[in-house]
Amino acid sequence: MIANLIGGFVSILVGTSLIAPVSVQVNEAACSSNATFFGVTGTCDSHLYNASSWGATVLNLVPGFFALAILGIGLAVTYSSLRQAGVV
Repeated sequence: MIANLIGGFVSILVGTSLIAPVSVQVNEAACSSNATFFGVTGTCDSHLYNASSWGATVLNLVPGFFALAILGIGLAVTYSSLRQAGVV
């Protein structure tokens, strides 16, 4: 049980530390002109945004769903550990 909780905690830590790089990569892939990254305003020449704003909007949803997946992993690991312990 403790090993599962520690493994789940480590996976949550790694997942949450990857949310920011995933968000930066998505913003670089689907940015609009005059996009602001870390306080620096600049232009972006993204073919995706110029071709389809809908595709760029959907791509911008990726970090949110990534964070939801990490939350789901945490809940699943916690539930399975508590179930093995006989609490749930």
